[in-house]
Parts: sequence; C-alpha cells; structure tokens
Amino acid sequence: MTTPLRIGILGAAGITPNSLIAPAAGNPSVGLTAVAARNRARAEEFAAAHGIARVLDSYEDVLADPDIDAVYIPLPNSEHGRWTVAAVDAGKHVLVEMPFASNLAEAEAVAAHVAESGLVVMEAFHYRYHALMAEVLRLVADHTIGDLVDVSAWFDIRLEDRGNIRYQQDLAGGSTMDLGCYSLHFVRSVAGEEPEVVSAVARPSTDPRLDEALTAEVRFPSGVTGTISSSLLEDEERQTAVVTGTLGRIEVEGFVLPQLGNSLTVIVGDETSTIEVPHDPTSYAAQLQVFVDAVRSGAALLTGPEDSVANMRAIDAMYVAAGLQPRD
Repeated sequence: MTTPLRIGILGAAGITPNSLIAPAAGNPSVGLTAVAARNRARAEEFAAAHGIARVLDSYEDVLADPDIDAVYIPLPNSEHGRWTVAAVDAGKHVLVEMPFASNLAEAEAVAAHVAESGLVVMEAFHYRYHALMAEVLRLVADHTIGDLVDVSAWFDIRLEDRGNIRYQQDLAGGSTMDLGCYSLHFVRSVAGEEPEVVSAVARPSTDPRLDEALTAEVRFPSGVTGTISSSLLEDEERQTAVVTGTLGRIEVEGFVLPQLGNSLTVIVGDETSTIEVPHDPTSYAAQLQVFVDAVRSGAALLTGPEDSVANMRAIDAMYVAAGLQPRD
C-alpha cells in the first residue's frame, strides 16, 4: 500500500477546512501531518478542531520537517510567492492558493525557481478540475454553439468588512486579485489563448490604490472577445459566465464553487437545453487528487507555474489599463 502524501499547512486560514481538510478526510492518499500559524495558540485551536496531529512553532519548522512531503499555502496574497520559493528550497511540493504571486515579475521569478527544482507546484484554481468546467470545454470543442465569438465571466460578492485582508493593499489585496483572477482564468481557459487587455475600468476602494471592483475588456489573437469582471461589494452575489458562439451560447452559473450549486444552459436557435452536472466530487476534492497524482506519478497539471505566469501577466495589464499599479 502506498504511503499517504504527508501535507503540512502554513497558517490557519478560514478557507482551509473546505479547500483541504474536508477533501483530505475522504482521500486515503493524503495525510494532514502538521500545521503552524503566526500565533501558536491559534494553530493549536485549529489543529484540535480539525484533527491535525501536530502543531509546529513556525512556518520554517513545517518546511524543515522530514515527515512532511508537501505544503499547502493559504496565506495572504503577498506571501504566496515568498513561501512557495521557501518550500521548494526545502524540498517540498506545493499547493498554493491563488493568486500565485503579487505581480508578474514575482510570478516569473517564482516559476523560474520552481522549474529548476523538479518539484510539483500547483496553483489552487480548484474550479478548473470540476466536471462543470470539463463539460463547458467539451461543448465548445464539439462546436455545439459554433465558432467562439465571446467569452465573459463575472464574480461578485458582498464583503462589507473593510478590515478584511482583501481590502489591504500591502497584502496584495483587491477585487481582481481575489475574485477577478477566477473570471480571467475561466475566460483564458475557454478561449485557449492569451488575451490582450483592450480597456479596463476600476472602482477604487477607500484606499484609492486598491480596486473594490474592476471590469476589463479583452481580445484574443483569434478575434474572440471577452469581459472579465469582479466586485468585492455588490448587493447580489454571482458567479456567472456566458460563452457565445456563431450558433448560440452557453450560460454558466456557479462556475467558481460548482459543488454549492450550478447550472449549465445551452441555447442554440430556438432550442434551450439544460445539462445536469454532478456536484461531487467537489472541485476541491478533484484538485487534491490531481495534486497527489502529479506528485506520485507525474500527472499533468492544468494550473502549473506556466499557466500562473500567464494569468498574472493579464492581471497586471488589467490594473495598468484601469489606471492602477500592479500589486507590490
């Protein structure tokens, strides 16, 4: 029997119970070995709540532990690049939350560093591994709606707490970094090309350097167009995408967290059909299995460092087009 992949966790982030702990509980190929946080008491509370056997004093201790094969990094955006490099230097495989880095220059530097390591580094765009996205891509590849004309996506939430890290410029916050990166990734994945940012408009937060909302118009080399949009503060939450072709369109609801509810509607001419997509396995469970397979057998990643660099290149371009600076 293969020994489970032993994963250490950097930080006691609120996303971790859903993104890693729950899927790991149902995956015998994974063992959650240890956790560390900036505050040891917080780490101890987290470990007790989620059945993690060991609490270590620091992130460095997690990386130095010989009984850990890989690490999960759900830290603030500004810390992703730094700790990915540190983990690779310690010989650990890495599953890092999106965005991969704070800006394009950092993403390129991290990717170059990773390339020399031979280790698996995966950006956690979990939605990309769910059956909903696979079905969208199948419909496009089958020309169900004809040739592609436009791919657009919107991700809006309502987050009123201005103390949240998403509203912190020095932590590489902003709507695009937290939400818009999903909209962008969806559009890039469906188009199968890299976009040119034609224009962008941002709604600044209370910190004028930070985008509370941002919408960008893009064009791909094939001529396909797209809209990429996100907002941290809207009255109605949505995760919506529309894929338009010469014969019709695909309407997607719930593309970011499809396990919490989704719908896939295909409209061609006067005919409308709905495709049922299973919620399970969840996008997080599917992502974790791909990560394990990549480590164990070299399975290909859809969201490896090369893809991460391309996504960050477009993010920086969106900020510049909107009159904002890329994150530091």
